[in-house]
Formats: sequence, structure tokens, C-alpha cells
Amino acid sequence: MRPSVKWMLGTLFVLALIAVGIVAGIRILGPAGESVENASPGGASQQTEARYHCPMHPTMVSDKPADCPICGMRLVPIEESEPERPPAQTQPSQTQPAQPRKVMYRSTMNPAEVSESPGKDSMGMEMVPVEVEEGGVGGVAGLASVQIPLRKRQLIGVRTTAVERSPVIRKLKTVGRIIPDETRLHHIHTKVEGWIERLNVNATGEPVRKGQPLLSLYSPELLATQEEHLLALKARRDLPEGAPPDAVRRADELVGSSRRRLLLFDMTKGQIDELEESGEPQRTVVLHSPLSGIVMQRYVTHGEKIDPSMPLLDLVDLSEVWVIASIYEYELPFVKVGQKARMTLSYLPGKAFEGRVSLVYPILESATRTVQVRLEFSNPRLELKPEMYADVELQSDLGERLTVPESAVLSSGTRDVVFVERGEGYFDPREVKVGLRLPDSVEILAGLQEGESVVTSANFLVDSESKLKAALEAAGAPAGNSQTTPTQTAPGRPQTAPAHRH
Repeated sequence: MRPSVKWMLGTLFVLALIAVGIVAGIRILGPAGESVENASPGGASQQTEARYHCPMHPTMVSDKPADCPICGMRLVPIEESEPERPPAQTQPSQTQPAQPRKVMYRSTMNPAEVSESPGKDSMGMEMVPVEVEEGGVGGVAGLASVQIPLRKRQLIGVRTTAVERSPVIRKLKTVGRIIPDETRLHHIHTKVEGWIERLNVNATGEPVRKGQPLLSLYSPELLATQEEHLLALKARRDLPEGAPPDAVRRADELVGSSRRRLLLFDMTKGQIDELEESGEPQRTVVLHSPLSGIVMQRYVTHGEKIDPSMPLLDLVDLSEVWVIASIYEYELPFVKVGQKARMTLSYLPGKAFEGRVSLVYPILESATRTVQVRLEFSNPRLELKPEMYADVELQSDLGERLTVPESAVLSSGTRDVVFVERGEGYFDPREVKVGLRLPDSVEILAGLQEGESVVTSANFLVDSESKLKAALEAAGAPAGNSQTTPTQTAPGRPQTAPAHRH
């Protein structure tokens, strides 16, 4: 070969080696499989580019705005002052030892499909790298302790609240129906047969006062009884002076017997006194109202013949009313006789009535699984009318108990879990036993202590991260681990864990 040709080939080879060296000195492969800029042997960056990462998955880094392939959150810019170091390089705190980390690869379509080596998932999508801590699974099956730095907590809105003892007031809200007080109902009957000469109460709903005339009754039997009483009086007056004591006693007994009979026929004492003074029997006798109230029902009309078996009028005193409310059987422990009750009506907005529980009925309605409760309310102005519907509220003071906000408890139907702040940004899942569920808080019977801090906001994001971390750690566990064993796939395919079925 000629020297010129050899010299040209040597020159080209040297230039190729220089190019390879330049490229190798500029870009190197990061720990998560990404390429990063390296401008000098000392590691100083010669050119700063805008980069973005996921707040929940810091290893997901991109050089342009995008969505996280794991959780779908929008990537946020990485501040220049913030050192971009993988979690494995973070200095462990004195109170919390750093957990060893490992890189796993997860499917973007099926979170349960993970692998220890890069590749494609069962749907042909490239698997993305994620870093997990080894041995970080918490005491709750399927969940793991997670660490969220303060800046990330602020971005996703994680808030915590201290567990404390607070007064627990159980409020029961239900609907009630107003009915008359059954002890204040009165049915008007007559004790004799006769005819109504005059009806003073002609319409249902009329108010009546105690002692007010209701109707005038003509009764031959009542007229004959009046005459007998007058004859008994005349016989006692006609006794001569010095009559035997037995005769005087029998005359007095006859007068008293006839007077009692008139009283039993519903004649008043005033009417009988007037009869004795006048000495003339009254053809018609007026029946008076025994109480003040409202005419609920009228059964007779003017001139109608009546007998003792016929009802004439129904009267009711509405100065006190009952309210019948229904409560569910699980609410029975919070209702007691004498307990205060509060009632509001739709037609009187802004006004509340105070009453009390007078009876808890001993029978459960099988169709609705409810028990009726009787409440008593004062009604001096007759604002509470029978058959009205009302909103009823009962309150039961249960004393101080250990409670957390309702948003802190994640219920799956079979268990209740909270995330407890451990310090240094760590959150541990913990299963708790709950008691009463109030509108804004939940009673804790076991699992928490007073003074501990629990997550109350964005806990669903913390729960998702905890489940993902537990799944990744279980998938990467040794073969002897009973939690999850990676399945063997075909050569060249990643190992994947079986998907969880819910």
C-alpha cells in the first residue's frame, strides 16, 4: 500500500477515536436508566437545561413538560437550587436510618406488572424505572411506609391533624308527625235517650270553652227523673214536726238518691239547684262542654234522635300535642325517656320548639326497621296542628372520646386505615378500630394514641403511593417470601407479578 493511503487511513482512525471520546465525556447513563449532562471531569455542569420531575415519583425526570407515566400528575420544574440526587444518595437522618433502595421497572398500563430488568410489558409498552425501599412494608397488609419530603407534601397538599379527646355529641335527625295528645281527647255522649232540640256547635274545628253549652236535649226519661226529685223534696218538706227519725232518714235518702241520679244523667249542680228552687221540671236539658278545646268531629244534627250508644261530638285539647318520630334500631342506644328534643316546621322558618321524649315504643316495625318515639310539646298558641310534618333533632351527650377527622380514615369495607406521621417525612399505615361515625369526626376505639398526628388531606395520594410501594417491594422480594413471587416469563421478556384482582 502506498504511504499516502496509509497516512489518510491513520488520520481517519484518530479522528474517530477523538469523536467517541468527546461523546463519552458529555453524556453518561444515570442510575435510573436516563442520560444526564456531564460537562467536565469534575462533574460541573457547563450548560443548565430546564428539567421537570414528578412530585410523587422524583425519579421520573423529563427535559420537557409532560405527565407522569405512573400516577398521571403534571411534571413540575426542578429548581436550580435544589440538588437533583436520587433517593439512594440522600443522607440518612439521625432518628430515621435510610432504607436501602433498588430500581424496579413497572408497567404504565398495569401497576401490578413489575420487573427487575428493563423491557416491555405484556401489552408491548416500555416499562418505566422506579426506585423502592427494601424492607419498608408496614404492619398493614398491602401497604408500606412512605417518605414524602416537605416540598412534595406542600405540592400535593398533605395536611396532618393531632389525635385528641373531644366532647362527642350524637345528633339524630328524623321526621315526625304531629298528633293530638291522646290523654286530652273527649267523646261527648248522653246517658239517656232523647231528641236534640238545639245544636249549639254546628261545625268541625270550632273552638269551645269549658262549660260552654253544646246542645239542648229533650228526654222523657230525664224529665221523669226531675219530677221524681221534686216529689222526694216535697215528701221531705211535708213531714210533720216530731216525725220519727227513721221517716226523716228515709226521706233524706230518697232526696239524695234522686239528686245523684240527675247528676249521673249529666245535669250540673247549678241546673239541679235551679230545679229545686223553681219547683218546675225543665223540658229540655242543656249539655255543657267538660273541657276547652276544638271540635274534631260532629256526628249529629239538629232534631236527630239519639241514644246512649251514639257519639255526639269529639273534642280535643290542643294546648299540648304529641309528635311521633321514627328512629332506626341502631340509634336506640342514643334515645332515652326525658331527653330533650328540638323541632322545626317548614311553615315557621327560624322558629324552634323545645320538647322532651315521653315514650320509646316497645315494638319494632319490621318493614322499615324503625322504632317510634313519642315526644311532647307545649302548644299554647295552637301553632302546632295535628297531621303536620316536622323536622326533629335529638341530641345525646356521650362525654369526651378519642376522635380524628372523618377524612383521616380510609375505609375499604373490611378494614379502616389511617396514615400516622412518624417524623422526617415518613408516614406509616396503621389499621384502627372505629366506633361512632359522626358528621365531621370518627371515634377511635383502638390503634391510635392521643397526641399522634394523622394525615387528613391528600391521604388518597399517600394511600396510592403506599400500595404501589408495597406491590413493588413484594414483587422484588426473595423467592421464600410468601407475599408475592415473580412469575417466570419467556426469554427476553420481563418478569411480572400477577395482577391483583379486586
